[in-house]
Amino acid sequence: MNMNQTQRLLLSPSSLRSWLTFFALIWLMGFIGLGWLVKSLLVLTLLLLLTPLVLFVGLRWWLSRNLIQGACPACGKELAGLKNTQTTCPHCTQRVQIQTNAFQRPTEPGTIDVQAIDVTSQILD
Repeated sequence: MNMNQTQRLLLSPSSLRSWLTFFALIWLMGFIGLGWLVKSLLVLTLLLLLTPLVLFVGLRWWLSRNLIQGACPACGKELAGLKNTQTTCPHCTQRVQIQTNAFQRPTEPGTIDVQAIDVTSQILD
């Protein structure tokens, strides 16, 4: 894309004429006594511009409070999930539950979860 072409579009007489018409219409509405209409349109425009910003900041705040990152208890790979929910590890397909800001395997009551250790045998002389 040619950068000079975009500058010509911004400063073309037809676009300048449309902007001048827009501002003349706003001035005319304010002069006639329709200032309340102009102000309400400006407030509506301001709300439309600020709403996505407020939603983005609110979503980031909510995620910072509810997104938990840690290691999968089965495979040890990095995992992320929401508080008090169950998720599946994408690496080992093990279901994990997020409780008290840590990942745990969901087990029935009374089940004891143990870690297996591979022991190699050695012959002593």
